[in-house]
Amino acid sequence: MRRKPIDDIEPEAGTGLQRTLGLRQLTAIGIGGIIGAGIFSLAGAVANETAGPAVVISFLIAGIASAAAAFSYAEFAGLIPKAGSAYTYGYVVLGEFAAWFIGWDLLLEYTAIVAVVAIGISGYFNDLLGFLGIQLPPWMLGAPGTEAGDAPEGTYVVNLFAVLLCLLIAFVLNQGIKGAARFETLLVYLKVAIVLLVIVVGFFYVDAGNYNPFTPFGLTGAFTGAATVFFAVFGYDAMSTAAEESKDSQKHMPKAIIYSLAVSMVLYVLACLVLTGMVNYKDIDGEAAFSSAFADVGLPWLGAIIAGGAILGILTVLFTFLMGASRVGYAMSRDGLLPPWFSKTHAVNKSPTRITWVLGIASAIIAGFLPIGAAAELTNIGILLAFVVVCVAVIVLRYRRPDLPRSFRLPGMPVVPIIGVVFSIWLITFLAPETWLRFAAWFVIGLIVYAFYGYRRSKLANR
Repeated sequence: MRRKPIDDIEPEAGTGLQRTLGLRQLTAIGIGGIIGAGIFSLAGAVANETAGPAVVISFLIAGIASAAAAFSYAEFAGLIPKAGSAYTYGYVVLGEFAAWFIGWDLLLEYTAIVAVVAIGISGYFNDLLGFLGIQLPPWMLGAPGTEAGDAPEGTYVVNLFAVLLCLLIAFVLNQGIKGAARFETLLVYLKVAIVLLVIVVGFFYVDAGNYNPFTPFGLTGAFTGAATVFFAVFGYDAMSTAAEESKDSQKHMPKAIIYSLAVSMVLYVLACLVLTGMVNYKDIDGEAAFSSAFADVGLPWLGAIIAGGAILGILTVLFTFLMGASRVGYAMSRDGLLPPWFSKTHAVNKSPTRITWVLGIASAIIAGFLPIGAAAELTNIGILLAFVVVCVAVIVLRYRRPDLPRSFRLPGMPVVPIIGVVFSIWLITFLAPETWLRFAAWFVIGLIVYAFYGYRRSKLANR
């Protein structure tokens, strides 16, 4: 239960990360983490199978719930400008074991998200090569057990493109956060431009008749859809792990969290309105919704551009979450809960290169040798538990230390963070039993590591 002193929040001079990120770059990283498969794949699938045109309501509900957690993150980000996000916030308020629990969990969750997204991009890439008439050897097209079509069992050996993609993102991150953030910002600009193109052009092909009935599956369908699309409206949590690399974290980080969620939600809602207005919800392609929608109205060239944009857009998610995983691992190592070897930074660019490569290789192994369904089941629960921890911690700290200078104070205390807790717990109940079993196994491994290493090597234990 030992807690990190709240007054000792500034990193040691000369030994921490390099503060180079401004508000624009932080916001871009947040948008890059939020907007991805949610627009390019998930919106169409939910509209077709669960909510119909009321997918807009699904995104609004999920956005409100996510905003409750976002405000909590924003208050902490302005108060504690250190790497680690939910891990560090939990350490300061709830104690070392709670911090270890959430940090250990986020290492798996963020790394698995990187792997899942890489597998998804690999599928787009293979389809694009097929469109160009390029056929790759079957052994490099997928993980064992993912054979499709007429491919005999044992044909697939490794998803090579997904492996290379994970390693590429690790390489880019290790060039220094300043250059890596420029790369991310450029991709985010391209992604937002493509989404705006979809909205503007698609608006002229909207048929209001497609909105009737608006709730073909009832409001229950809209709420069920909210549980699904909730996983498309976070990403700012991973961005907040870069607090220690922000030029003015206490001022910029809260704004970046709120701006990134607000911009993403506006784009999500407008894109959903256009999609369900262009095509009857029954006819929406659940895998490539916008590409097929524009092909149906006689604009296949725009569909091809959207497909290419989807690859670039989803690529930014890889960057945000691998950065988040490496910063959580870096913070845990610096606090003594993991070996100090992991927190060594590059002599020139101050990036935590060792932990970044370790997690990049781990995500590459998952992406190369696990089917996307198995990899996806490693995600979800940790993010929701992190939300619960942060929302509870912000309430505790507000009443324990009301005197602390806060650059941002979340509105509606304690109602807003309680909404975040309730909604996160409610969503956890939708997770499959297999997800709980995998989480329990990872937690037991973490307990062993903490009991035999972190508990005794913690810097707080040796003060």
